[in-house]
Amino acid sequence: MLLCVVFAFCCVLHGFASGAKPNIVLLFADDLGFGDLGVYGHPTSTTPNLDTMAKEGLVFTQFYSASGVCSPSRAALLTGRYQTRSGIWPGVFGANSAGGLPHNETTIAEVLKEEGYATAIVGKWHLGVGFTKNNTYLPIHQGFDYYLGIPYSHDMCPCLICFYPDQPCFDKCRTSETPCPLFENSTIIQQPADFTTLAATYTNAATAFIRKNSESDQPFFLYVAYQHTHHPQFASKQFRNSSIRGTFGDSLSELDWSVGQIFETIRSTGIANNTFVFFTADNGPSLTRQVRGGNQGLLKCGKGTTYEGGMREPAIAWMPGKIKPARTTELGATVDILPTIATIAGGKTPTDRPIDGVDMSPILFEGGQSRRDYYYYYPKSPSPEIGVYATRYKQYKAFFYTQGSHCGSPYYDHDCWESTRQAKHDPPLLFDLLQDPSEKYPLNVEAYKDVVSVITEMTEKFNREMVWGTSEMHVKSSSADQPCCKPNCKPFPTCCVCKQGRLHLDKSSPIF
Repeated sequence: MLLCVVFAFCCVLHGFASGAKPNIVLLFADDLGFGDLGVYGHPTSTTPNLDTMAKEGLVFTQFYSASGVCSPSRAALLTGRYQTRSGIWPGVFGANSAGGLPHNETTIAEVLKEEGYATAIVGKWHLGVGFTKNNTYLPIHQGFDYYLGIPYSHDMCPCLICFYPDQPCFDKCRTSETPCPLFENSTIIQQPADFTTLAATYTNAATAFIRKNSESDQPFFLYVAYQHTHHPQFASKQFRNSSIRGTFGDSLSELDWSVGQIFETIRSTGIANNTFVFFTADNGPSLTRQVRGGNQGLLKCGKGTTYEGGMREPAIAWMPGKIKPARTTELGATVDILPTIATIAGGKTPTDRPIDGVDMSPILFEGGQSRRDYYYYYPKSPSPEIGVYATRYKQYKAFFYTQGSHCGSPYYDHDCWESTRQAKHDPPLLFDLLQDPSEKYPLNVEAYKDVVSVITEMTEKFNREMVWGTSEMHVKSSSADQPCCKPNCKPFPTCCVCKQGRLHLDKSSPIF
């Protein structure tokens, strides 16, 4: 039986190697909870396109992001390495951050460029700008041929209009930074970005990239990093009041529409059978936004925490003829995406540095077992002195530290509150996640001494061997590091306003 499985798996990989290189599309949502999609059980979400993707693909139920917040989770996704290695700690980049993802890190885009792929990112980057350094940290300096997007979270700049035609944003944004810049490559083409047309702008760029490369038989990697469903939620005319779930539902419906447009383009261009699509999200819901913050389903807490609701995410893999429709309880993580894509593309996972991810091909293409039975949970602002907060081993999860985040009154669970400070647990809190995914019932550690001993030993070894990169969040910055289409204008930052530039979706664009 084992030989049959190995033979079938080798045939799948041989199919990749012997034919045209498969196209890769990575769809990444923002602040989306484990319980937000229809296919994951939400009763009032309208997500027909993602539900269809799930029906035709592989649905993960045990899939993790590397962090409970944006920047570190994106660094880990693109490098296959925990964020501590690349220096993306503590916290996240802001509009005036001077640091960014170090150039000596190798991204998925750079791995695929070596294999002859065209590469593009559309959407939220959140791994630095370097505005006073010729935008040195933008994606075009990290292996991407083309970039269109707002380079950080859209609440990190003043936001007034979120819904067509001029309805206000329903959550507060920062008012002391420059307006949200929309970059094309390294040029600001619109400031402030128009939220009422942003999803369509992103989607048009993504589908144009697919069409162009499919027409020329050029293998491509497209990374679509949505601003949806991060607060403040926004939507165009087509999706305002389209959902019975309110503003979050409108935003989610627009995200789902965009996913549908991408799939329609993949199908209509005839490349469906040679295109691998993976959907997941960066971290759990922002519970401080209450009903406008998303839903973690049956999981505990949300964004910013190392509880399951903060880091376990929806994830769906799709590739007709190669990935069979199913649900899996096998363990996967965003750090696994780089080595998996490298395998699919016939590329090489970097060997000159530690890679924390493992190849998910056995799960995807043969319904086999994961190559990992462990996972480490870093807090949103980790420190070398403490290391990981929790460790999962098989179905067990041990908390050595707990802390709340992105939540407060009237939420019922005080463990989740921002005011709930770091607490050390010795012995650790132990849960069985297969029987208790809500982390409600700590196990008697005396009855599980062997499990606790194994987890403690592996955690101590991991912490001891981790080499921390120099913190990029600690790089000295000033207000001049905020992106502005009129540098040195006055009065700063309100003077940083420019009209709609021309979006280069024609033959002069680098994506063509």
